[in-house]
Amino acid sequence: MTANHFYQIYTKNMKRAILAAVMCAAAISVSAENIDISTKSTTLLLEAEKGQELKILYYGPKLSSTDRQAVENTAQKLSAYPVYGLNCPAEAALSVTHADGNMTLQLVVDKVSNRSENGGKVVAVELKDKVYPFSVNLCYKTYNDAEIIEIWTEISHSEKQSVELRRFDSGFLPVRRGDVWLSHLYGSWGNESQLVQEPITPGMMVISNRDGVRNSHTSHGEIMLSLDGKPNENFGATIGAALCYSGNYRIEINTHDHEYHEIFAGINPENSAYVLKKGEKFCTPAWAITYSVEGLSGVSRNFHSWGRKYKLANGDVERKILLNSWEGVYFDINQQGMDQMMGDIASMGGELFVMDDGWFGNKYPRKTDNSSLGDWTVDKNKLPGGIEQLLSDAKKHGIKFGIWIEPEMANTTSELFEAHPDWVVKAPNRDLVLGRGGTQVVLDLSNPKVQDFLFSIVDNLMTKYPEIDYIKWDANMSILNHGSQYLTSDNQSHLYIAYHQGFEKVCRRIREKYPKLTIQACASGGGRANWGVLPYFDEFWVSDNTDALQRVYMQWGTSYFFPSIAMASHISAAPNHQTFRTIPLKYRIDVAMSGRLGMEIQPKNMTDEEKNICKNAIAEYKKLRSVIQFGDIYRLVSPYDKLGVASLMYVNPDKNKAVFYWWKTEQFCNQHLPRVKMAGLNPDKVYTIREINRIDNTPLVFEGKKFTGKFLMENGLEIPYEHNVDWHKRTDYSSRVLVLE
Repeated sequence: MTANHFYQIYTKNMKRAILAAVMCAAAISVSAENIDISTKSTTLLLEAEKGQELKILYYGPKLSSTDRQAVENTAQKLSAYPVYGLNCPAEAALSVTHADGNMTLQLVVDKVSNRSENGGKVVAVELKDKVYPFSVNLCYKTYNDAEIIEIWTEISHSEKQSVELRRFDSGFLPVRRGDVWLSHLYGSWGNESQLVQEPITPGMMVISNRDGVRNSHTSHGEIMLSLDGKPNENFGATIGAALCYSGNYRIEINTHDHEYHEIFAGINPENSAYVLKKGEKFCTPAWAITYSVEGLSGVSRNFHSWGRKYKLANGDVERKILLNSWEGVYFDINQQGMDQMMGDIASMGGELFVMDDGWFGNKYPRKTDNSSLGDWTVDKNKLPGGIEQLLSDAKKHGIKFGIWIEPEMANTTSELFEAHPDWVVKAPNRDLVLGRGGTQVVLDLSNPKVQDFLFSIVDNLMTKYPEIDYIKWDANMSILNHGSQYLTSDNQSHLYIAYHQGFEKVCRRIREKYPKLTIQACASGGGRANWGVLPYFDEFWVSDNTDALQRVYMQWGTSYFFPSIAMASHISAAPNHQTFRTIPLKYRIDVAMSGRLGMEIQPKNMTDEEKNICKNAIAEYKKLRSVIQFGDIYRLVSPYDKLGVASLMYVNPDKNKAVFYWWKTEQFCNQHLPRVKMAGLNPDKVYTIREINRIDNTPLVFEGKKFTGKFLMENGLEIPYEHNVDWHKRTDYSSRVLVLE
């Protein structure tokens, strides 16, 4: 982590070392005092002298044996996990109050252990307090074929009485000061995953969440650090970090009066002090870090590859093309209408139909958003043939069937709430604080009975209707009032943490019994885009906003940390139901095809021409699905740079096939747009260009032409600014999708 470690990454010798390291397996090397935690291309070097504080010496491109020895002898040694009490002016990753009131810790290395685990290795450094029987296992996991290091802690003690944990971060990383820039995501409902990039300046930068249920509508628990100045997509030393947690988090970047930015990440401790009993183990969520000399997109490729292989549920299985009923009919569910929509998506080549909200409720039929959550029985007035008939209709049309549920929530107008008012999150001695529809409440997942109920919702559906292929799991409310009717009075501060511990227990039970069931994480749109939930979910709904132009921006930001296979992206109606913007169908298709393609529309309102366009696009997507969903991403021109265009591409691992996207983001007369240079291709291979979803009267001039990868990456192609269509079909939008093979 010394100054020269970062500027040397551009020297030829370092580049050669990195390329050579690609052929090596991830490894953990432990000497008498030093621990070398390596991936194929990176090294994290620690000093672990018994009886002394654990130190971090280096994190960056993989070290040769010569350089490692030099770093061990010359590096500035910084605490690998700072604790509070004996250096009070400094920020700390861990702070506690012992039973006797003492608020200090002094953790030193006791021992180091190694174990194999799930395609990788874990090194655990056991740190013990010098006075109190209090210990922390600081764990580091590497994978044999991924460029990610996961860091977490396991905290325990054998003191006579409980210890209060006041702060309990997963990890800490010092980053040498310089021209370091931060890239992170923020937003709101309908405007998720907006990208902001800013230099890190003296003071403290905090990214946090306090929603209680969802954690990625506003800020995200993922960041990137560009070490060489303003961020670039495909070059430059870059660190990426993602907290793998579904609940409240806090990322803190502290720049004090010394030479390092201090990065802390973990569960948000605000109003969440944890009383740790004797013999109990408190495990923090994993903090995943990675390093790339190939800029922001390089970090993204590291996260995507690791995520598909080791985190995302069924990350190696192609996703189906679906039609969701929500924007087509909203709550107006009926048997005939569902059959019609199934027939329509089947005729366009789709593979799955998902019936959204509005299908349930007996005593309180679900007609609007103010009743029935918790009563997961079919409304026979809407669906007299029940789910059995829906499954029969899906089979008739040759497609699969999926269904919407919102298991974590209830309405006060429901049979569930009437029977179990004690199951909801509620502050003692206070009235309920109600959410969506004026009646919505959150079920208390710290309660094992509530956990059993949630599991039973999915289990009952799948036991009775095993042909169900897909579940859309929604969560449309935050924790608005702090209080658990299950937790004891002295453990009320456990609510936020216990909620997500319960949520994970339910998800784990579901996955153990139904490993192949496709489950989407929807939380008022993009509220659950995080690596904490994705081991149990196959994908997430990027946003309730399906406007294609705004989706360019939202999906761009989302792609920083999450692969396209996990990003549900749907073709919707015009005018759009959220922005009321009228966008031509081709543009809507071209944007949706850059993620997991689906439709969110009423097909019977489409013309035959529109249906045929969608049919052809779906057929093309099926041919390209493996490249789009499993390929390496290269972001080329950012919409956030306000150059009038956005462009990215996916390249398959063999670099013999790629899909290139180009979207114009604004329209002016006589405007001048940049020519987009491609990336990620083999410079020596020859690629043939083919446009898909073409609406122009004449093909592009380079249709069917051959170019070397070198030319395409050094020069790019001149993309026409407008479409060559008949006058009455002209619009202010333009987009292109090119296939290179």
